[in-house]
Amino acid sequence: MKIARLSYENNETYGFVKGGKVATKEQITYATGVPIPQNVKDFLFDGWYDEIKAKSDELSYEEELSKFKILPPIPNPNKIICLAFNYVDHAKEQGLEAPEDPALVIKPRTALNGTNSEIICPDFVTQLDYEVELALIVGKNCKNVSIKEAPNMIFGYMVFNDVSARDIQFKDRQFTRGKSFDSFAPCGPWITTVDEIKDAQSLRLTTKINGKIRQDSSTSNMFIKIPEIIAKISKVMTLEKGDIISTGTPAGVMLNKPDAVFLKDGDKIEMEIENLGRLCNTVRITRSD
Repeated sequence: MKIARLSYENNETYGFVKGGKVATKEQITYATGVPIPQNVKDFLFDGWYDEIKAKSDELSYEEELSKFKILPPIPNPNKIICLAFNYVDHAKEQGLEAPEDPALVIKPRTALNGTNSEIICPDFVTQLDYEVELALIVGKNCKNVSIKEAPNMIFGYMVFNDVSARDIQFKDRQFTRGKSFDSFAPCGPWITTVDEIKDAQSLRLTTKINGKIRQDSSTSNMFIKIPEIIAKISKVMTLEKGDIISTGTPAGVMLNKPDAVFLKDGDKIEMEIENLGRLCNTVRITRSD
């Protein structure tokens, strides 16, 4: 299933997406008789989704998706965890070797942003960069998970843009501030449940800037694979339902390139991951005074 968080006339809802149509929360309740909760996290992780999935043949998709504003799929994750240098090709273009253990960056949830929205960047940032990433949604609270058990902890996947202010990143000599601006975590457009993805380790992912391809790779190029990512992170911190883990970006970002062309006002970013959908955003540079 593809599950989107939506807004229409300032009223939030959620629903299943299929072929440009939506079965909204209200329509799901009407069709199945199940009074599913208002909060999408309660629906996803407290057993309601499993109940509705068993009744999915009863659903009709009546609303046009274009009618709605598509919101970030998870409204308030406890953690947004991003990996650095986890693609062999990206590490190589930086003159590095991919690390044996995950190099982690935590983004605040205030950075969350949806598709078709603006990435708001203050004008004191001079080197704004993009990073297409496969993100997974944790479906169960877990700690010290084995690699074998790890796939059972995943609820679904989505596209994630780990937007980064490289000038601040280099000035600080660490990642947090440069990746934490409000709107610097576009994601979505929806969650695709794990059962719909045959092999998450073999998905094409691309970035286009103003229609021109900048990144074109495959999740097969990850150095630390998805089960090991979960296992290793869970040895450090408890993973909780609704946490987002973004698994790193492939080659093609502007970081450390002598001919770098960083993002500017009005740039159109399109990121796509095979079978997961397309994430579209526009850069908006704003005055900082």
